Amino acid sequence: MDRNPSPPPPSCDPEGEEDLAGGDCIGSTVYSKHWLFGVLSGLIQIVTPESDKPSSDDDADEQQTELAEEMENEICRVWDMSMDEDVALFLQEFKAPDIFMGVLAKSRCPRLREICVGILGNMACFQEICTSISSCKDHGQVLLQCLCDSDPPTLLETSRLLLTCLSQTKVASVWVERIREHPSIYSSVCFIMSSSTNVDLLVKVGEVVDKLFDMDEKLMLEWIRNGTARLPDQPQEDSEEQPVFSIVPCVLEAAKQVRSENPDGLDVYMHILQLLTTVDDGVQAIVQCPATGKDAWDLLFDLVCHEFCQAGDPPIILQEQKTVLASVFSVLSAISASWAGLEPLKREEVDLALIDSLIRVLQNMEHCQKKPENSTEEPTNYDSTQDDDFHMKILKDISCEYLSNIFQALTKETVAQGLKEGQLSKKKCSCAFQSLLPLYSPMVEAFMKVLHEVDKTLAEDLEESFPSVKAQLKTRV
Repeated sequence: MDRNPSPPPPSCDPEGEEDLAGGDCIGSTVYSKHWLFGVLSGLIQIVTPESDKPSSDDDADEQQTELAEEMENEICRVWDMSMDEDVALFLQEFKAPDIFMGVLAKSRCPRLREICVGILGNMACFQEICTSISSCKDHGQVLLQCLCDSDPPTLLETSRLLLTCLSQTKVASVWVERIREHPSIYSSVCFIMSSSTNVDLLVKVGEVVDKLFDMDEKLMLEWIRNGTARLPDQPQEDSEEQPVFSIVPCVLEAAKQVRSENPDGLDVYMHILQLLTTVDDGVQAIVQCPATGKDAWDLLFDLVCHEFCQAGDPPIILQEQKTVLASVFSVLSAISASWAGLEPLKREEVDLALIDSLIRVLQNMEHCQKKPENSTEEPTNYDSTQDDDFHMKILKDISCEYLSNIFQALTKETVAQGLKEGQLSKKKCSCAFQSLLPLYSPMVEAFMKVLHEVDKTLAEDLEESFPSVKAQLKTRV
């Protein structure tokens, strides 16, 4: 099916009209309480079969793993209906979450489990219900166990439910603590990120990890340091054959998988890497292993030099790529400051490519922020760029800091090569200086000293355009 079946229409017969008049409707909806009770009763019977039903092992297995089409259609209607607050509150009032939890604890039917978690996910969008579900420790145990499921649709709905709960301020800390207490969650998440080809699942799991790391640095540190995680549900005696999961390679593998199919998902995984680099342990987890460091560097370098904000792209594309670019440049900066794995012979090539990308971002940013010549808008007393686009300011700050660090360390050979190939033309240097000054004056001055030795004429031209640099250089001399 392309979508879940539509909710059931209201009854059109005279008896149905009497039911509606007698209060059979759920809240202000046209959905029938009687019909919903029937579906819930059917669910209870599925997980607690009557004694006269087949009892052989084969029959029992078939009952548990398959779902009758009629029942599936009815439960899917409940899934759709549960997006309505009146329906969700009605389900909550009559303890429907307990029924769904019972299904999750007992049923082996993947489709049924998926639907039940999906209904709970819809219900959790409403704060009162989310608080109720989250406050029950047993419910929390059952839902976290679903994250160790082998069925991708069930994993997707479980991740959606967890993300919804983590987004509710009142209960978020409860879920963080529960996840910290269950090491199997780490291994399950790493296993999904490192092996799944389901992009929707990877994106949603990435959003959960991103939320967890952003909320709780302690949990992030624990996951960074965890190098002995087991596969979900593997027995202890097989420990010697179990893979060792490290968070960074798993994140990188997921990023590669979602790269071409879901730009938003790539943004999430780049932000996870950025969060990892906010702590020393995270940076070391990337750079200490030569293979991991090279893998991370190659991916990020390729993104900024060959995919995002390219020479032929319209400047406005920066609006779409600003958050992912900020994360990528931030991680590249952290890696380059701590990693000695880049071969010296490639440093010149790398620095010039990054300079070209960083200056192009600043040029496009300048273009995006220009006020149209024929604009009739009145001038304002505040920085409209910062007020209207906080993320663009973050990208500018990260880009300027990274560019200043590269400028400060350039050699005469690299500057000469950059002038020859065009990465350090007068126009590009002027754009860079416009963004870097006055905050990064020492770095600009260091670059200018080298430039004087390579191309005195260009250096003097730039000094005329930026008198403050010229004054500082004379003072230091």
